[in-house]
Amino acid sequence: MVYRPIRYEQMMKAAESFDVRARRMFAGMGIYTGEKMFAYLVGEDIGLKLSPEDAQQALGLPGAEPMRPEPDSEPMPHYVRMPKEVLDNFDSFSGWVQRSADYARSKQLH
Repeated sequence: MVYRPIRYEQMMKAAESFDVRARRMFAGMGIYTGEKMFAYLVGEDIGLKLSPEDAQQALGLPGAEPMRPEPDSEPMPHYVRMPKEVLDNFDSFSGWVQRSADYARSKQLH
């Protein structure tokens, strides 16, 4: 059986303009642009890898928190679990996905 987190289709639609692929990872699924992972999906949660400035802004949103691959695990560095309010607003979510993918791609250049 193929594992697909609940918000998989939403993530792939928001990232359809990028060179993206998904790969099973830990208890969830990593979403990559090129060779760099920029999102992590598990269950109903989506964590986005963000620049320090964007992460600080995102963590100021009600319900946002550091992303954990499993409830009792350490947070994933630079990943923010996006709040339901953002996930349920496709335009807002797409903007955050763009920031995340741009940040991941910029890291490939360094």
